[in-house]
Amino acid sequence: LRSQASVNRYIAALSSAYSLADREWQWVDENPVVKLSKLKEDRGRDRLLAEEELGRLLEACRKSSNKDLYLAVVISLSTGARKMEIWGLRWRDVDLNTGQATLRETKNRQTRSVPIQGYALELMKQRSKVRRIDTDLVFPSTVDPQKPFDFRRAWEAVLRKAEIDDFRWHDLRHSAGSYLAMSGASVRDIAEILGHKTLQMAMRYSHLTEKHFTSADRMM
Repeated sequence: LRSQASVNRYIAALSSAYSLADREWQWVDENPVVKLSKLKEDRGRDRLLAEEELGRLLEACRKSSNKDLYLAVVISLSTGARKMEIWGLRWRDVDLNTGQATLRETKNRQTRSVPIQGYALELMKQRSKVRRIDTDLVFPSTVDPQKPFDFRRAWEAVLRKAEIDDFRWHDLRHSAGSYLAMSGASVRDIAEILGHKTLQMAMRYSHLTEKHFTSADRMM
């Protein structure tokens, strides 16, 4: 099944093709697709961490048998990068002096830079001192160091331990967007950091208040 948003994208593409066939090539007399009504789209999933949930999650990550999980989660909360952008992060793309990471394998296929600052940068500097020499990956697989580590099993374990329901790794990205909004970042800044194609996608974070959320650095 396709989401209503996906159906609308297909309709828009089909309408564009019909319009071209009508105006430029006179293959059809009219664009029948313009008569179709757009489907109502969901605003998107906005499952964010409440303050007490954030504390429980980070504590469970600290105590996890997977020693890299805590760092991966902190970076996710700090940068808002997508799951595979974090899991596949490489040391050659991390500048510990300027506190910047270059993300190359992105969903939009566009390279972008994100800031790694404060506590996240401190943890990355500590991690760099004990990095493996047989791979450039920050989080290499224990089976094949040339492939990213798959945190799914460890992630699901800490969620159970922290008693956090209905929460996905991707929701860390939404939480990061809320922290950026509350720290005073503009919608344009949020869009650039999160890699959104449009400002509208970043607007969801502009109405969040400290009544519901707190600073990530304060909890970590």
